[in-house]
Amino acid sequence: MTKFFAPKSHPRYLSNFYRDLLVDGVKQRITSTHGLIAQGRGETFDYLLGEKTFDFATSAIAAAASLLITSSRPIISVNGNSAILSAKELITLSILLNVPLEINLFHRSLLRERKIADYLKKKGAKKILLPDNSKITGLTSNRRFVNAQGQHIADVIFVPLEDGDRTEYLIAQGKKVISIDLNPLSRSAQKATITIVDNIVRALPTLIQTIKKMQKKERKYLIKIINGYNNRKILNESIKHINSRLKQLTYDA
Repeated sequence: MTKFFAPKSHPRYLSNFYRDLLVDGVKQRITSTHGLIAQGRGETFDYLLGEKTFDFATSAIAAAASLLITSSRPIISVNGNSAILSAKELITLSILLNVPLEINLFHRSLLRERKIADYLKKKGAKKILLPDNSKITGLTSNRRFVNAQGQHIADVIFVPLEDGDRTEYLIAQGKKVISIDLNPLSRSAQKATITIVDNIVRALPTLIQTIKKMQKKERKYLIKIINGYNNRKILNESIKHINSRLKQLTYDA
C-alpha cells in the first residue's frame, strides 16, 4: 500500500503524490531507481512550462489521435514509469483502439517485465505483449528487444516517457513514433513524428477524449489533420513558450 506523505492542502500535493507512486513502484520492482531521476527531470520542465496543457500540446494530441485511428498496426509501448503513473489511461487507450500494450524497458529484467505485466492485468489490461526474440536493427540498448507481433510489425508506435535511444531507429525503419515528453529538447522529442510536450498525467486523458470524438470523423478529415501537422513547428512553439515564461518571471536587478 502506497503511503502518501503530503496532505492535500500542500501546495505541491500532486507533485508529491506522483513521486510517492513512483517510489512505491520501485518497491514493487515495477519502476527502476533510474526512473525516479527521469521523473525529476520531467518535473523541472513542467515547472518551466507552467504545469498546464497548452495549445502546442493540444495540436499534437489531435494529430496523434488522428494517426492512431488511421494507422494499420499501432502499438502502445509501456515502461515502468508510465505503468505506475498512467496504468488506467494506458489500458483505456488500449481497449479504445483495440491494440496491445507492449512492455519495453531500458533497465530491463525478466522479473520487471513480468511484474509490469501482472500489474497491468490486475488493472484490467486485456492485451499485453512481452519482448521475444525480435530486435530493432542497429539498436544496442535493452530497448532493442521487442515483440514480433508488436513493434516489429507496427506502423505507428506510441512511446510515452521514452528514454530517447529507440525513436530514431524506429523512424529509420519507416515507422512513425508518437512521444509524450516534457522536454522539447530531448532526442525522443526531436526525432519523433509527433511530440506531445506535456505531462503524461494530463496528456493521456485529453488524448483519450480526443480519440473518442475523432473516431466519429471521416478518414479524410483525420488525414488532413495529419498532413497539416508540423512537429518542428510544435517544438519551436513549446521552446518559445518556455523562453517567454522565463522572461516574464525574471526580476529586474
